[in-house]
Amino acid sequence: MITKRIALTAVLAAGAVLVSSAPAVAAGPSSPVRVASGLDDPRGLAFGPDGALYVAEAGRGGSGPCQKEGPEGGPVCFGRSAAITRVAHGKQKRILRGLPSLASPEGTEAGGVSDVAFDRRGTLYFTVGLGGSPDLRSQMKELSGMAKLYRAGRHGPSVVADLGAYEKRVNPDRVQPPDTNPNSVAVVRDGQVVADAGGNSLVRVGSHGRLSTLAVFPSRTVPAPAIPGGPPAGTPIPMQAVPTSVVQGPDGAYYVGELTGFPFLVGKARVWRVRPGHQPTVYASGFTNIIDLAFGPDRKLYVLEIAKKGLLSGDQTGALIRVDRHGRQKEIASKGLTVPGGLAFRGDSAFVSNCSVCKGTGSVLRISLR
Repeated sequence: MITKRIALTAVLAAGAVLVSSAPAVAAGPSSPVRVASGLDDPRGLAFGPDGALYVAEAGRGGSGPCQKEGPEGGPVCFGRSAAITRVAHGKQKRILRGLPSLASPEGTEAGGVSDVAFDRRGTLYFTVGLGGSPDLRSQMKELSGMAKLYRAGRHGPSVVADLGAYEKRVNPDRVQPPDTNPNSVAVVRDGQVVADAGGNSLVRVGSHGRLSTLAVFPSRTVPAPAIPGGPPAGTPIPMQAVPTSVVQGPDGAYYVGELTGFPFLVGKARVWRVRPGHQPTVYASGFTNIIDLAFGPDRKLYVLEIAKKGLLSGDQTGALIRVDRHGRQKEIASKGLTVPGGLAFRGDSAFVSNCSVCKGTGSVLRISLR
């Protein structure tokens, strides 16, 4: 549906030039430092128990089979180009390859591995997104591995939960038709929690892959912008939440960042606080197109914006923002951040996956917080 589908399309249409060439990052005392490069659509980040950084790569699709109309409306081709990359001691290596990826014939607009996380025993979990109707998986059998949560093991990955099937069966937000895009996973003591950006929901994965809805994030009515082919400017239209990220806070609650759906209004994205058994509440507001969240070494919340001026602005500059306990916001970094996709912390540094829609030129940047 347009309010969800147009999100990735807007990023790619505005930043198509990025696919072939990622911008250079100049060195300097306050400049980001590149620690990994040559990535395909890098998204979520996590540090493992070995101290290495793990990167979710959504991939670049492949040679097919193809469909004339995919989740984002245009032609798409399937391939097993998604991966997970390990970065340590100045070296990087794809430790998991051959994971499902769906992208345009040019290798852009990729949907694939979207996030990575570890449990206390060092087991790696990862989500594979989709960004459309769960029925797409029956229309193209190769997509059967998408819209799921996986666990990595000695003999390869295994399915923990089928988020696509849950969205089709339960459809927590009741929006029709069902739409699923598992985009973020947090590992907690008794299971995992997944933010389904397509389903506007937060889903708990319990023992034996049992699923339950922790929260549903509501749509808001906003005025339509003046765009060719759209409704008359000012027409009331629904803007969906599109929860792209989830992290468990120091207080045990879940914090969820929303991208928002079309028209991606500047300053209208929010961070929700979710306590199981309670309605979600707005923790902080005034953001633009949130793509990830993380708590830093100072126990403060950091918010990553994929496009600080909005997805329809044509400006692909992102931003990293710190939020104190009173809700006050401070921009920590923006220079060198181009359509960022994921956030993690180690010591006094933030790590950001950069150029998250770039085929072969995505990277990871280290940003000093000192």
